[in-house]
Amino acid sequence: MKAMIFSAGKGERMRPLTLHTPKPLLVAGGKPLIVWHLERLAAAGIDEVVINTAWLGDQFAPALGDGARWGLRLHFIDEGAVPLETGGGILNALPILGEAPFLVINGDVWTDMEVATLPRTPAGDAHLVLVDNPAQHPHGDFILHDDGHVSDDGDSARLTYAGIGVYRPAILDGWRAVIGDTTGAGATPPQFSLVPLLRHAMAQGRVTGQHHRGRWTDVGTPERLAQLDAQLQSPHG
Repeated sequence: MKAMIFSAGKGERMRPLTLHTPKPLLVAGGKPLIVWHLERLAAAGIDEVVINTAWLGDQFAPALGDGARWGLRLHFIDEGAVPLETGGGILNALPILGEAPFLVINGDVWTDMEVATLPRTPAGDAHLVLVDNPAQHPHGDFILHDDGHVSDDGDSARLTYAGIGVYRPAILDGWRAVIGDTTGAGATPPQFSLVPLLRHAMAQGRVTGQHHRGRWTDVGTPERLAQLDAQLQSPHG
């Protein structure tokens, strides 16, 4: 299985820290956020990782090398001055990701979840990791049903998408018809969010999920980065 780490965002909420350092390279617990991911991916037997870059993207290769230190092969994809967003980023990376299911993870989250708990082959088009709603996102994103399916329709309690999932390339089939004439869709390469495609697949019953009840942090502000760093540096980290 291959993986993709989203690393192209500008990290505007993290400024001034991200004025000179891309968010996934910010350090917590003695190592960059993205390195925590690379270590867990390697431990799960994943050997190739795509890293899409944009903002300060020239810093990633010098910081991470070719991935050999983790037993990985890293592919860096420069998206240019304007990030392609999640859907556009995956579409742009498909020539490397290939035709098999692949794992996607946001470069600006931290978790103790073991990658090996994820299915290598999702039952539908996607399998998402969901977590309890953090304080900054109290209403959550999606509903995880007892049968393991995930939906965006209903009155049940919602959980938050952790920014981790296993996807089939088929999630992008017919993407133009699904997203319509949104800003960036006509660009070359196209820029669009994965969320409408996920909702479309959910409506067809083609998205499953799991609830991770362990540790997870969306490192979206300098304060949350400092809190995570303190936790990881503590004796009980």
